[in-house]
Amino acid sequence: MTAAQPHQSSSAPLRIVDLFAGPGGLDMAAKILDHKAIGIEWDNDAYETRQAADLLTVHGDVRDYGPNSKEVREATVLAGGPPCQTFTVAGSGAGRRALDLVLSLVDKLGTAEDVEGIDLVMKEAEGFDDERTSLVLQPLKWALEAHFRGRPYEAIVLEQVPAVLPVWEAMGHVLERIGYQFPLVELATPDEDGQLPLGAVTDARQPAKPSPRAFVLHTEEYGVPQTRRRAVLLARRGERPRFPAPTHRRYRKGVAASVGAPELEPWVSMGKALGRKDHFVVVSNYGTGGDPKARGRREATMPSATVTGKISRNRLQTRDGRDIGRFTHQEAGQLQSFPRAYPWRGGAIAQQIGNAIPPRLGVHILSAALGLEPPGQEVWERLENWTPPASSGPGQAPGAAG
Repeated sequence: MTAAQPHQSSSAPLRIVDLFAGPGGLDMAAKILDHKAIGIEWDNDAYETRQAADLLTVHGDVRDYGPNSKEVREATVLAGGPPCQTFTVAGSGAGRRALDLVLSLVDKLGTAEDVEGIDLVMKEAEGFDDERTSLVLQPLKWALEAHFRGRPYEAIVLEQVPAVLPVWEAMGHVLERIGYQFPLVELATPDEDGQLPLGAVTDARQPAKPSPRAFVLHTEEYGVPQTRRRAVLLARRGERPRFPAPTHRRYRKGVAASVGAPELEPWVSMGKALGRKDHFVVVSNYGTGGDPKARGRREATMPSATVTGKISRNRLQTRDGRDIGRFTHQEAGQLQSFPRAYPWRGGAIAQQIGNAIPPRLGVHILSAALGLEPPGQEVWERLENWTPPASSGPGQAPGAAG
């Protein structure tokens, strides 16, 4: 297996190892925050994109590596977004059907007493009908192994589709027993406008009810021009990370962006994010309520619906129903908050884009997990204006197999 060394790598020490790194959403967030990250990614297409974006990458299967592998052993932060296809509503559903088994394996990993014990439990995980389901266990395996080797990660950042929330919560129980703490989150009541914030940071030492160890974030509340929901786990060793407080209002159908908490910015529309002046309507590839004739529709003045690997099949129309094409790859990436200049490469680009964590959300959750100040306008300008290096090519990461 090979690894790519950035054409101009930072001299800063390695900070983050990103499992299932995809085309680089979280690693781009780390780059914007001036933290060095290395991603592990097996997909050839995503690997090509990462090379063009100058992201340090181990090209291989996460299962073939561990926290003691020479390419990643210096990392002090663990991040990961395992494949979601078996957990999503649009996917096969194998993960949901196997949820009880996944949770029982999380409990067994929590009782392991050494690295050998972890390996025995992971052997049991090889029996899933869809092997992608067991990959959700890899971040906990890495965290426990690092703990047993006496070099625990300072912080852990995990994200997935909302269906994985029970798995993250169960992993949180295990991580708590080995010294990790989590943000204080208290579910809030609707405000006078009917807006229901996901959670609020509380400075009370005894919240009204137990704070969850994982939670669901709405991406449009963080400036992403898209109504995407992600289950997130943030953990920090020895101290409590802050909750990534929303910066924008929640999108609600039929409610203007100007309505809501005055301290929050309006959600961002597709037209604004793309800089398009024409008024277009997106006609979804998916049928609402399972009816293929009832296509979902979003206007340019609204945020995008969840960007999936099928975004290239969505049609753009004028208000009077005239077809005007499809989103370009650059535009689809922008709806995920990637810079317009992001260098998409390889095949299945729409799938790469749909699978990625939005970099803007990545900036928020990394900042919260690492104890950084909430990102300001200069951070967003760096993200929006980022361009790939003039030239970057494949190379070898230190210690990588050729």
